Amino acid sequence: MSRQEKFDLAIVGAGIVGLAHALAVVRRGLSVVVIDRDAQANGASVRNFGFITVSGQERGQVWRRAMRSRDIWLEVAGPAGIDIVQRGAVVVARRPEARAVVESFLQTEMGEGCKLLEANALNRDYPGLAGQDFAGGLWSPHEVRVESRQAIPLLAAFLAERHGVEFRRETAVRSVEPPDIETSRGTVHAGKVIVCPGHDLATLYPDRIARYAVTRCKLQMMRLADPGFRLPVSVMSDLGLARYAGYAALPEAVALRRRLEAEQRDALDNGVHLIVVQSADGTLVVGDSHHYAATPDPFASERVDEIILDEFSAVFGGPVPRVLERWTGIYASASDRTMFADAPHEDVRLVMITSGTGASTSFAIAEEVVEELFGASTAETMKIA
Repeated sequence: MSRQEKFDLAIVGAGIVGLAHALAVVRRGLSVVVIDRDAQANGASVRNFGFITVSGQERGQVWRRAMRSRDIWLEVAGPAGIDIVQRGAVVVARRPEARAVVESFLQTEMGEGCKLLEANALNRDYPGLAGQDFAGGLWSPHEVRVESRQAIPLLAAFLAERHGVEFRRETAVRSVEPPDIETSRGTVHAGKVIVCPGHDLATLYPDRIARYAVTRCKLQMMRLADPGFRLPVSVMSDLGLARYAGYAALPEAVALRRRLEAEQRDALDNGVHLIVVQSADGTLVVGDSHHYAATPDPFASERVDEIILDEFSAVFGGPVPRVLERWTGIYASASDRTMFADAPHEDVRLVMITSGTGASTSFAIAEEVVEELFGASTAETMKIA
């Protein structure tokens, strides 16, 4: 592909946040260049579950963003060659207090389309679960899951091949002064710039980022061998009901958290909640934990993995499948917000998701940022095809 001299928009960062903004802009018929320091996606965008989570997201705007982003994932998946490997989610309620949270959730607008599952239904429909001992569960139809290690490169290729997005990889951005973006490989010219730095808090606009009290969160995850059963849905447990804001903000969650503090203090102290998803080859991706620091250490704790696998065993019963892979991930985190879009210049937006919800909310956030930066679209929206 020949290299253009000038673009309507330059995006710094080729993770899911940057790619989402590229999609929103090409749908307006505008030209885009994406600049990234790495040769391929290597950060939080590929070190996750690929779980586009709707139910459990913070009530209100975040939940609506997740619903919209889920819809865009479904629109783009086919044309981009991205497989939807699971649909829906089950949140197992191991305790009566967890069931009370589920029942309360179902009374909110977020519970529309969801339903309460009894233990016998869990046993019947999800044979991998140790459902006979559960108090019930929540079934949600809203979630979808992609294999993030495959989906992110496929989305980038789709944007390049079908919509002419130019990618300049292994290129560090040193300064942004529209229309000039100074990089390690020369100057790029663009009328507007969106900076999507992931968890890089120091390279571009560190003073602006510091205003939002952003730190970093380290998580631990594992891939387990094929357990011999198939999960049609992603699975969570009581720990998720106490952590995800859409559940945890409900009054009934107070009693659940009190019981968890008495029975699973180690899990809470290490930010552990259970998510289990299954890949097309039958292996399970299991996690995760949350530890916060300005610069998290790179070392995975065996004790933390044991806590995660203890919860897995309680939900699925039987022996834990063999661990095939272990890894850590890092994402930007702020205690008082899920994201921010800052304007260091009239033609620049600094966009950072600070809640680990990039896969679940980026597409909707990108639409909002692009509309605010470019105004109402004057070009016919392009079809994803």
